[in-house]
Amino acid sequence: MSDPRNTPTEEPVTHFGYKSVPESQKAEKVAEVFHSVAAKYDLMNDLMSGGIHRLWKRFTIELSGARPGNRILDIAGGTGDLTRQFSRLVGPTGEVVLADINASMLKVGRDRLLDNGAAGNIRFVQADAEKLPFPDNHFNVVTIAFGLRNVTHKEDAIASMLRVLKPGGRLLVLEFSKPTNPLFAKAYDAYSFSLLPLMGKLITNDSESYRYLAESIRMHPDQDTLKAMMVTAGFDRVTYHNMTGGVVALHRGIKP
Repeated sequence: MSDPRNTPTEEPVTHFGYKSVPESQKAEKVAEVFHSVAAKYDLMNDLMSGGIHRLWKRFTIELSGARPGNRILDIAGGTGDLTRQFSRLVGPTGEVVLADINASMLKVGRDRLLDNGAAGNIRFVQADAEKLPFPDNHFNVVTIAFGLRNVTHKEDAIASMLRVLKPGGRLLVLEFSKPTNPLFAKAYDAYSFSLLPLMGKLITNDSESYRYLAESIRMHPDQDTLKAMMVTAGFDRVTYHNMTGGVVALHRGIKP
């Protein structure tokens, strides 16, 4: 009879798009996607959304309640759209930290912000959303835009965001979600799985990364499930706002 102590334990698996992969491999696979698309990320965002992503982000900033002197953490901040606006709002007495786990995306964001004369109130930190390297009760606002669906352990990331927020601070999660109209959902599926990879091939010579992005959106929790996850983590007054028919939802929670 074999000794159970010598029996290898199976590694937990998670999803990478529609594929199942060992948890230890997901972060690396996601990193490969964003290394591939980083240089053309903003161009593709404009093409994919018809520029509407800028309105989604503007609404996020409005609901953040950011004020002069605030400390703000922009997780998965990528090319710096939100960071740039927050930098202006918090002013010289405030601070904005642009954090991204992906070195390529972080470099694109840093270079773009510096080229545009970014203020001295911005810091750049390579960080994992599941294990944020910041003190407890430190930030007035934490945002994560189009990043949570790529995180392996979403519950750990939400708990980490709660930890670094000050009491009364706000978390805003801007993410693709589930369309509320069935007919619109069918058209959206056709667009996502046909036109999106084609655009990826034409613009970035990489259709597979954009196929993964379409799949990752379908695997992300729907509006009510994500709301429940935030409540379970300990957030108060959790609400969400559907935009563009539920293609995107903005969740907001307050730290008690």
